[in-house]
Amino acid sequence: MTKKWSASRAPAGRIAYVNGRYLPHGEAAVHIEDRALQLGDGIYEVTNVINFQPIDEEAHLERMERSLREIGMAMPMGRAALKLVMREVIARNRIPNGLLYLQVTRGAVRRDHVPPKDGPRPTLILTMRAQDMAGLASRMQKGIAVSTQPDIRWGRCDIKTVQLLPNLLAKQAAKAAGAFEAWLIDADGYVTEGASTNAWIVDADGTVITRDLSNAILPGVTRRIMLEAMAEGQMKVVERKFTLSEALAAREAFISSATGAAVPVVAIDGKTIGQGVPGPLTRRIYGLYAARAGINSD
Repeated sequence: MTKKWSASRAPAGRIAYVNGRYLPHGEAAVHIEDRALQLGDGIYEVTNVINFQPIDEEAHLERMERSLREIGMAMPMGRAALKLVMREVIARNRIPNGLLYLQVTRGAVRRDHVPPKDGPRPTLILTMRAQDMAGLASRMQKGIAVSTQPDIRWGRCDIKTVQLLPNLLAKQAAKAAGAFEAWLIDADGYVTEGASTNAWIVDADGTVITRDLSNAILPGVTRRIMLEAMAEGQMKVVERKFTLSEALAAREAFISSATGAAVPVVAIDGKTIGQGVPGPLTRRIYGLYAARAGINSD
């Protein structure tokens, strides 16, 4: 008798939501013809959960709705109803500090590049896992290393799609180089963003620099809240392209995402950044973000 993969590999105790049903993680599944599986036709969001509460929830749902509009899909349910599902998934998983994943696909239909005019029913998936808080604390205290990789992604990186193969390859290359994250470099030598994060540097004058929004980068929710917090803190910030050379000469550098705001970067391609330790401006930025997001920064 063939043993089901879920019996030995599914995370014990976790609950997933799929199209109206709350199921043990190992039993949750989509149809084999789901367009995300067949064609990568779907989007996703990741929300940090602290003390059972989703962080920056409204901003994540706004970006989710935007991603769906950009690929011509409707929300699978209203925002208020989706919030109720999110809280139910958090409650059923009983994970106080974790990551909540939301995925929406165009649904299951006979494989074809062009979906039917009326379209299949969208697939909505929510899963949750615990965040490695000790690992995050270590990265915040010691900083991380970054490896640069060529940016080979498609032309609409502003849409948070499930099509992550180029990002995956960049992450693999970074890990092989002994780095935590990959910074992607475009054809003109500019840093676009990390494989799963936004990229930031601090120049010699103390100005914080991050790439301006365009189709080339994802409009990070944590990035947005951090910018608002820095404006309130009267910090000098410029949104513009910066080169790898600028990054290597930076006083400080850091990354941001739902999994960590202002995580210090202390080395890029083996070269020490600044003093090789998390810098004071990076720490201040995290404190400003944490206060705005309602997170205890101790």
